[in-house]
Amino acid sequence: MIDSHCHLDHEPLYADILEVLKRSKENGVKKILTICTTVNGFTNIKDILEIDDIIYGTFGIHPHETETNVVDKNTIVKNINQNSRLIGVGETGLDFYYNHSKKVDQIKSFKEHIEAAIDINLPLIVHSRNAEKETFEILNDYKNQNPKILMHCFGGSYAFFKNMEKLNSYFSASGIITFKNSSELQNTFTKIPNNKLLVETDSPFLSPIPMRGKKNEPSFIKYTLKKLSELKGVSEIEMDNLTTKNFETLFFN
Repeated sequence: MIDSHCHLDHEPLYADILEVLKRSKENGVKKILTICTTVNGFTNIKDILEIDDIIYGTFGIHPHETETNVVDKNTIVKNINQNSRLIGVGETGLDFYYNHSKKVDQIKSFKEHIEAAIDINLPLIVHSRNAEKETFEILNDYKNQNPKILMHCFGGSYAFFKNMEKLNSYFSASGIITFKNSSELQNTFTKIPNNKLLVETDSPFLSPIPMRGKKNEPSFIKYTLKKLSELKGVSEIEMDNLTTKNFETLFFN
């Protein structure tokens, strides 16, 4: 199994990282991608990469943080080129649900990340909440440059999936698909092609059922994988192989 999106630099994971990694390995996790959200957090991400070979990382600014963490394309590229284990651009995107940063700042930052990802031919890890129209329109403007798009923690509508599918996107399932009130999203995931599926924890957030109430961690990826295999009508082993292959194709081809 591969946890394609988590935040090992966030507490309580960071303070307990050796035990977190131990439990991950005991539960069959082979790779972990820890995602950057701020400039300051990037320092910890780089340190975390040195702890264990199963960990990979990214550089990017979460849409919530774009007002106070201003980066341009060249800075993004320069930071990612510091370490070969930095394999993605993000977390970037648009979040108009909370509006912790102004829309204009989010959009400007998003475009800088898109252009950086295209320049260095690495996957773009996209967060989109209450911004389906704008997310698609902005990414669609770059379609001729073939960005590698990963819709992280995908929770969008069926129509949004169909639009993003036109851009050859990948879609990552999080613990949300295990929730009782997520039937519409579960139905959408049954329609997503098997070769475009990944799984993630987004830990320490969004613990899957049956671990609700506990802080999420990469070892809990097995519960999301199990639910996704049920939705797609395949065995857990087959879904593990599928999502692992898709991760390798997206990030290492």
